[in-house]
Amino acid sequence: MLFSAWEEHLLTFARKPGQAIRIGDAIRITVKELRGRQVRIVVEAPLEIPVFREEIYEQIVAQNKQAAQMPTPELLKGLE
Repeated sequence: MLFSAWEEHLLTFARKPGQAIRIGDAIRITVKELRGRQVRIVVEAPLEIPVFREEIYEQIVAQNKQAAQMPTPELLKGLE
């Protein structure tokens, strides 16, 4: 799990549709609706704060790690 070090600092909230939580002054998360086993939420955040679904974020992290291990074009020039 990516955030295992944070587990002891997690908060759990019970919210009903239409209710929200705030993260600081800039982020608001609202429960939009419940559909069976799915919860639809709305995230309001400034554009400079990236917001991703967890599985997308994990892909980005993995791709960044992979890209960091690739040789840069500057290093390749010395091999020509």
